[in-house]
Amino acid sequence: MNPIDPILMELSHEMATTRRLLERVPDPHLAWQPHSKSMTMARLSTHIAEIPGWVAGILDKDGFEVGGDYTPQSAASAKEILAMFDAGVAAAEAAIRRQTMERLSAMWRITKGGQTIVEMPRMGVIRSLLLNHLIHHRGQLSVYLRLKDVPIPSIYGPSADQPM
Repeated sequence: MNPIDPILMELSHEMATTRRLLERVPDPHLAWQPHSKSMTMARLSTHIAEIPGWVAGILDKDGFEVGGDYTPQSAASAKEILAMFDAGVAAAEAAIRRQTMERLSAMWRITKGGQTIVEMPRMGVIRSLLLNHLIHHRGQLSVYLRLKDVPIPSIYGPSADQPM
């Protein structure tokens, strides 16, 4: 087995689960938010959809400067959210496949004002900061959908709406 295969398998599993949830985002509720301090459903869904696209930046660059030139993407429809997600997943898989274990093990950092906030191997960044970050927001989205009476798919086991 290629040492990169386990991360590709994990990515594939989590992205398939995430897509099943994103497929249920209803256009009529994109502007809805559960609280004034919460993201709208559109912003949260778009944020989830853009995370896989960050993988290539982690693999191709040495770090990320907080407050730099990053602008969150914005999607206007559930169809656009899914297209963004699918493109990001395909790019992430392709970026990982072209890496060596040496490159995946090389350090990557997040800085702010020149000060290092986080530093870890790229593989750790993909698993810890990206996948866990996406999973966290996927959990939020499942609550948003439940509050709008949208059936929740099975995620890590059966849901009230989809027994395994």
